[in-house]
Amino acid sequence: MGVYRIPSQLQQLGQDISERQLAYHRRRVALTKEFTFDAAHHLHLYEGKCKNLHGHTYRLVITVSGFINEIGLVIDFADLKRIYQTTIEEKLDHQYLNEVLPPMNTSAENMIVWIWEQLDSALQKATTPEQDIRLEELVLYETPTSYATLKRAWME
Repeated sequence: MGVYRIPSQLQQLGQDISERQLAYHRRRVALTKEFTFDAAHHLHLYEGKCKNLHGHTYRLVITVSGFINEIGLVIDFADLKRIYQTTIEEKLDHQYLNEVLPPMNTSAENMIVWIWEQLDSALQKATTPEQDIRLEELVLYETPTSYATLKRAWME
C-alpha cells in the first residue's frame, strides 16, 4: 500500500508553473458528458406497446472533440452543460415529444438526428474556430438497454 502525503503548498501560477505550460500539447481530444431528460411520446403506424402514449427517461451521451485552448481545455464541461440545457433540455424535458419536435415519428432514430442538428449549430455559435470543436458521437438511450447511436462520419 502506498504512502499518502498532504502537499506542503499548492502549485502557484507564475512561480511553479508558467502560463505557456498550461497547454501541454496541441492534439485533438474528445470529451464526453451525459445528460438525462424525461418526456412522453407515441409512435404512429407502429404495432406494439409504443403506439400508446408513454414516457421515458432518456439518457443522452454527447462526445465532442477539439483542440485545447491556451489553458489546456477543449471546452469547459460547464459550457457543454449550458449548451445542452438551452438547446435540448429546455425544449424536450417533461414535454410531449410529438408536439414539440418537428413533424416526425418520435423514434430514437429520428430524434437523435434532430438533436445532432441542434447541438452542432449551438456548438459552432458558442466556440472559436481555432479550437475546431465538433460533435463526434451521440448516443440516445430510450431505455437502459435500448439506444440509437450517431457518429460524425454518418452526418457528413
